[in-house]
This record gives sequence, C-alpha cells and structure tokens, in this order.
Amino acid sequence: MSSVEKNMLNNFLKEHAYSLSQISFRGSNLTTHPLRNIKDLVYMGNITIGTPPQEFQVVFDTASSDLWVPSDFCTSPACSTHVRFRHLQSSTFRLTNKTFRITYGSGRMKGVVVHDTVRIGNLVSTDQPFGLSIEEYGFEGRIYDGVLGLNYPNISFSGAIPIFDKLKNQRAISEPVFAFYLSKDEREGSVVMFGGVDHRYYEGELNWVPLIQAGDWSVHMDRISIERKIIACSDGCKALVDTGTSDIVGPRRLVNNIHRLIGAIPRGSEHYVPCSEVNTLPSIVFTINGINYPVPGRAYILKDDRGRCYTTFQENRVSSSTETWYLGDVFLRLYFSVFDRGNDRIGLARAV
Repeated sequence: MSSVEKNMLNNFLKEHAYSLSQISFRGSNLTTHPLRNIKDLVYMGNITIGTPPQEFQVVFDTASSDLWVPSDFCTSPACSTHVRFRHLQSSTFRLTNKTFRITYGSGRMKGVVVHDTVRIGNLVSTDQPFGLSIEEYGFEGRIYDGVLGLNYPNISFSGAIPIFDKLKNQRAISEPVFAFYLSKDEREGSVVMFGGVDHRYYEGELNWVPLIQAGDWSVHMDRISIERKIIACSDGCKALVDTGTSDIVGPRRLVNNIHRLIGAIPRGSEHYVPCSEVNTLPSIVFTINGINYPVPGRAYILKDDRGRCYTTFQENRVSSSTETWYLGDVFLRLYFSVFDRGNDRIGLARAV
C-alpha cells in the first residue's frame, strides 16, 4: 500500500467508527459474511475470538495463511491503536510456547501461537490455533486489527492449521470453497462466502484456472497488453490472486513502462494522471488461461484525499527470480473470484 493510501486510511479512521452493522447469512450450503469497503483500499470483516466473544476487524487475505490479532501484552505503538485480545477474560483460551514472525509487503509482526474459539459469523472453529502479536511494525494507523489468512497451510509462518482448513476438517462447510465479491466506488455489499458460490454476484460463466501448483493461490498468466500490444508478461508469468493487496503489483521496470504508456507523471511515491483524462485511458488487459480480463482506466485510477488521480500500479519491492504479478482489489472489484481448495483452481467471472 502506498503512502498516499495510508494517509487516506488514517483520515478515514479519524472520521468513522469501527462497527460493522451487517451480519452473516447462513444459507443451505454456504455462509455469506459481510465485508466493509474502506475507500476502495481495504476490505475488512469482523470475527470474534474467545468465550465470551471479543470482536476484531480483520483483512481476509488470500496471500497468507495465518490468523493473528494484537495481544494484551503487545507494547508496540500499532497495538495501542487497535483492539487487543484480552486472553485472561476468555475461559477457552490456551497458550503455547511457540513464537513466529511474519513479514508482509508493508509491515511485519512477531507473535505467539495460542488456541481459542474463533467465529466468522455463524461458522465456529473450536480450539483454533492462531497468533497473538507481541510486536508490530508498519501497522500504525491501519483501520483493521489483524489478518485472517486464507492461503494453503504449507506457507503458514506459525505452523498452525489455518481456520479454513479446520472448518473444512470439522465439516462446518459443505464444500472446500470460498469466494469474494468486492464492491466498487466505496459502496456497501462486499462479501466473502464459505462453502459454496452465490451466482447472483456475477454474470455469465465462471472461467476456471488451474493453480501452478497446489499450495499457493498462484496461476499462470499468458500476457498483459494494451490495444493488443504485449507490454508485460511476454513469455508468460506468475499471477497471485491477492485479496489482501489494494493495488496491482509487478516488477519495477514493467510497472514503470505501464506508467509511461498511459502518460502517468511521477510525484513523490505515486504516479498521477489528469483526472479529465481518466475515461480516455486505455484498458489494460490481463490474459489468463486464454481469457481476456480488461481493466479500464476508471478502475485502475483512484482519487487521493486532495482530489488528484493516481494509478494503482505499484512496483514489487520484494525481488523475485521470475516475473510475478499480484492481482489485488483493483482487479477483483471487476471480477468475482472463487477459490476452490478441493480442485486446486481459481474461478473468475465478471462481477455484477
């Protein structure tokens, strides 16, 4: 997340309360859980932990596997501005002696593995292992308290079984599937659904894409193009479908080339375009498994708090030996996404 986006979230945090008024809906074969759209930058939902339940706002993140929230014994500045889990008040809490560390693109934390009852709406995971942060860096001013990872268990830093796997093993969900609908233009209505798919959230058919390998929500992308001219991913590349990332993130050289092609001008850490030109900007087309997924200018340009229009293409600060792109919320607002653990594949369709 860029510095401009952090400032926008800080301002939002000062002006808005935490509560999520919507509640989960349990259908015959799926649970639909509301997410709150914060300025088209972050989508978060509430969970509860402990007995009696304590409520937290978390990002549901397909790029990581661990669930963690701040602990009562964390003294980092980031913890002081968030809800902290009061373990002494929970009758079902269980401590372990295992510690772990996680580094994200925009922050890092150190935590201890504990066990307690975790609820996502009507879904209940008893004796769920998760992390309590002892130290946090880079999360100051973030509107969410913690992260709920939905990636495969093999990339868990804590070594704990992820909550989706535990729900699956406990047969709390009928199918090993979850899906996201992310609303546009800061509107309400965003959801994450577990155990099935609600067809009202997308148009046409789902296009299924096999994972590069079981164990990570990454797929093979054919190319990225503008007006049929390939501008990146020319020999094919890796794409991670990432609900925890606001932007579309790629290698610096290729992101800079996209900025040059659309006429974006650097200013500080961002690249800006005249707001009057947004509707005339070319669509950037991501081709995955032979299907084109266009992202128009009005989708990849956002306005900052001063009304200036900036691009949501960001360079990846973590070096990689292969060309890798992160398709974050900018992409997922346009395309309803289904994550199928049973068949190791991702489904994409145009969102309503």
